[in-house]
Amino acid sequence: MASRPTSRIPKITPLDAVILTALAGVIGYVLFKAATGLNYHWKWEVIPQFILRYDEGTGNWRAGLLTEGLITTLRLSVWATGMAIIIGTVVGLFRVSPSLFKRQVATTYVGLIRNTPPLVLIFIFYFFIGDQIMTALDVDGFVRSLSEETKSFLAVFFGPMNRFPQFLSALITLTLFEGAYIAEIVRAGIESIEAGQWEASTALGMRRGQSMRYVILPQAMQRMLPALAGQFISIIKDSAIVSVISIEELTFQAQQIMTTTYRSFEVWTTVLVMYFILTFFCSLLVRKLELALQRN
Repeated sequence: MASRPTSRIPKITPLDAVILTALAGVIGYVLFKAATGLNYHWKWEVIPQFILRYDEGTGNWRAGLLTEGLITTLRLSVWATGMAIIIGTVVGLFRVSPSLFKRQVATTYVGLIRNTPPLVLIFIFYFFIGDQIMTALDVDGFVRSLSEETKSFLAVFFGPMNRFPQFLSALITLTLFEGAYIAEIVRAGIESIEAGQWEASTALGMRRGQSMRYVILPQAMQRMLPALAGQFISIIKDSAIVSVISIEELTFQAQQIMTTTYRSFEVWTTVLVMYFILTFFCSLLVRKLELALQRN
């Protein structure tokens, strides 16, 4: 009879206790020096209005600028992850294709993205490719042709529709950037499957495409899932870079608030905590996913 997996309670060793105590002491010392040693007058009372504010016109509580930026970061990250997985899967399949042309195309794309500074890529994609694509597709005209009801519905998924062209440009930029890294995850996942699986599917009369679809990819996807989930966390952090092209995500909103309030430490400390809470929560979900896959 197979034994059921039991949850293990982590044990804290004396060395762990010493390290945790030392770490707590360092953090406490840094906080003490920040509170007493810096020639800086803290004003934390200015921050809550940027988290949640009361709208006297409507009589309702509304999200503050930082919360709106966090929501935009989430929208951008979710859409970019979905689109980057599609592009990364296609490029990853090209990377292991027997066709030399496909391999060269995929290698060029991955090499170009991974060996170029992200900030340079952001400017190139946004000002050259993104701008040309938005003009060619007449995205502004498409947004103007929508009814107010449709705009309100789409705003739930894409944010304010008057900023949709900018949001779409940032999304394309981030997707192309992250697609290269996901392509490598897909390639590594496929190549991790044992050669015997290819031989067994071939012995059953399957062609290469059928073997990939029915035998290799299902197994590779299971191995790729933790890495793909971890890449989602990276996309959340990488999305901060699109603040340089005026996308109103969390980092951009923090810059705007800092400019108007001159409360640099309070604003950036708050943003740090918001990013940490978001990514730490995602990390816990990724860990649970890994444990679930191990049990299966």
